[in-house]
Amino acid sequence: MKKSWIIIIGILVLAFVLYRLFAGSYNNMVNKEEDVKSQWAQVESAYQRRADLIPNLVNTVKGYADFEKSTLTEVIQARANATSVKIDANNLSPESIAKFQQAQDGLSGALSRLLVTVEKYPELKANQNFLQLQSQLEGTENRIAVERGKFNESVQLYNKYVRSFPNNIFAGMFGFPQKGYFQAVAGADKAPEVKF
Repeated sequence: MKKSWIIIIGILVLAFVLYRLFAGSYNNMVNKEEDVKSQWAQVESAYQRRADLIPNLVNTVKGYADFEKSTLTEVIQARANATSVKIDANNLSPESIAKFQQAQDGLSGALSRLLVTVEKYPELKANQNFLQLQSQLEGTENRIAVERGKFNESVQLYNKYVRSFPNNIFAGMFGFPQKGYFQAVAGADKAPEVKF
């Protein structure tokens, strides 16, 4: 009788240990994946804020009749392209993030060209609405950089967890793939050339 109790207790202890191992790993993966999704929402929110500011900026600039229309058209088109690229938080693969980033980089480039063109128009540079919008855009660009950094940190924690042993086994069984990072644009490591 004693032997059978020892075997039963041993089986129960082993079952409990296996359950804790599976449940603990699974729950940690869920928590870390939700952190990544939450941080992605913050990134999208920062980009959305920028997209929301652009129509006001364009309307302010349109008030100056001799301003280059092609520059404004380029900004409007880049904004439309950037806002049309949506990523499902459940599919944060490197490819989907690169596609999103490419659309956002197009908008950043168009905004940069707009702000450079503005330098030719002193009366526009003195307009209070324009100055306020420009300041808000600069602040938003900083927010975007901060949120992308936080997103990359949460992705790093998640990826480390799902790649470490034995979690990598459970991640494959339960469908927790690695997530993609935001990466610097090609050539971002070189300082821009400034000419006066």
